[in-house]
Amino acid sequence: MNDDQLLRYSRHILLPQIGVQGQEALMRSHVLVIGAGGLGSPIAMYLAASGIGKLTICDSDKVDLTNLQRQIVHSTDRIGAAKANSAKQTLAGINPDISVIALPERVDEKRLLHLASDADVVVDASDNFPTRNTINRVCVILEKPLVSGAVVRFAGQVAVFDLRGTHSPCYHCLFPATGENEDMRCALMGVFAPLVGIIGCVQAAETLKILLKIGQTLNGRLLLLDGLSMEWRSIKLTKDPSCKVCGRNESRREV
Repeated sequence: MNDDQLLRYSRHILLPQIGVQGQEALMRSHVLVIGAGGLGSPIAMYLAASGIGKLTICDSDKVDLTNLQRQIVHSTDRIGAAKANSAKQTLAGINPDISVIALPERVDEKRLLHLASDADVVVDASDNFPTRNTINRVCVILEKPLVSGAVVRFAGQVAVFDLRGTHSPCYHCLFPATGENEDMRCALMGVFAPLVGIIGCVQAAETLKILLKIGQTLNGRLLLLDGLSMEWRSIKLTKDPSCKVCGRNESRREV
């Protein structure tokens, strides 16, 4: 770590739970973020500012005027640009020392398996159930920690599924892919702008804690926020032994 980096990350280094060694661990880390929208914006910005050495940002959408009410990693002059590329441009301005890989593409399970295999943590900032379930399957197969978040209207939720542990539940344990789940996208339901910032920041914090191996993460817990009353609830999650994705009787695919 050079003198400029010591100064840049000095407020982290002052924390005894992080210190120089912890900051160096962050600088060696690779995080895969799926989605560069409302949640992905604060996630990517805080991870970049915190010194994550390599960030891979994956999003196939383009910046739209309606995004700018909440997707703060983008700006008006980038309307029509690929969100992944727009995010990379912003992150380079925040922290030029890190490596940002922009992937303006829609990835299938095979592609995600390749991308996630090189990541230390996978962060789900997507906005639909099929993508969330695909990300979950990949993380179960690769035994990667998954930080999941979602926001609609005035409600938000965040959870950690640390799939390195055999007793940890997965996303499918909580939301089984029965075909009955209906996506409640912002375009139809609306979303309170600051709420994506709150939930996204929690996701960024959980990601850093996992990488630093500090504190108690949200693994095995679902944190719910009612933005109108600003009340938080925490629900304990348990592994579903009959889960078709991570259950004991389900043979895992070999990669």
